[in-house]
Amino acid sequence: MESRKNIAIEMHNKGYNCAQSVALTYADLVDMKPEQLFRITEGFGLGGGNMQGTCGAISGALALVGLLNSSGDLENPTTKAKTYGLNKEILENFQKRNGSVICHELKGIGTGKVLRSCPDCIMDTCEFFENLYETKLKK
Repeated sequence: MESRKNIAIEMHNKGYNCAQSVALTYADLVDMKPEQLFRITEGFGLGGGNMQGTCGAISGALALVGLLNSSGDLENPTTKAKTYGLNKEILENFQKRNGSVICHELKGIGTGKVLRSCPDCIMDTCEFFENLYETKLKK
């Protein structure tokens, strides 16, 4: 897959939050209407709306992993352990590169030390998602 990082940044520049920017960049992979994915990921931006939670860019990628890996079997949900493991890879890679996965820590709220800008968080997350997609999710 050719990297789609720049597409995600264009979406962010149009006003999409970080989660929307990542998720909608890959909407074609999950066979979901962009408007649905936009609505689903709206609340994940800004670290879940108040900068206290996981970076929105990461949350967007985690939603994609679930959409790609889950069996969707409501009666026998057997794919969640694998999904959790795949998500853990994204989180660990991001943590290793940036020192945190928490929005307010990344933005330096309280410390004054910015660890990563939103565009950089988006680009990093796209890189980690694309690598995971190519090696473990692509069908």
